Amino acid sequence: MPHIHLPENLPGIRGLMAFRPDTAQPLNELAEILLRGENTLTRGERELIATYVSHLNDCFFCQNAHGGIAQHYLQCDLSYLDALKADPEAMPISDKLKALLAIAASVQRGGKYVTPAQIDRARNLGATDLEIHDTVMIAAFFCFCNRYVDGLGTEAPANRQFYIDRGPMRAEEGYAHFDLRK
Repeated sequence: MPHIHLPENLPGIRGLMAFRPDTAQPLNELAEILLRGENTLTRGERELIATYVSHLNDCFFCQNAHGGIAQHYLQCDLSYLDALKADPEAMPISDKLKALLAIAASVQRGGKYVTPAQIDRARNLGATDLEIHDTVMIAAFFCFCNRYVDGLGTEAPANRQFYIDRGPMRAEEGYAHFDLRK
């Protein structure tokens, strides 16, 4: 049960955004830039970073909402995504993405946990300054969003298929101007 009165049938951050639309706009604009804007990381890779950090924070809503979008972009199934969240180093993804996910995991623990060795590893594997910057910013942004969603006790559908079914629509709709009721 949410800690404050939120609109019905709007799970997770969507209810919070409907409750306070004036704060929703800048958050959505930042999400649009980070997850869908110009970048050499694919939208799927960026959604995966968001999903992974949300998993590390144990935020059920965010890891599944963004996981559904990541699944759409990456054309993978739920078991693949779950395995990736559990152990990215063991998965068949690029070494560069593994290095970026390690940086994201350090940010999740606290910004000072990111080490020069992690940055060097990512650079040596081809990561650009923009990719490193955006990885850190996505990780930090999702730590904020996860705490916002869970700190106010928002509700989230327990059936993970709910998020998978909505992934394609969310991917197409984007973040800047979406209808909160969907």
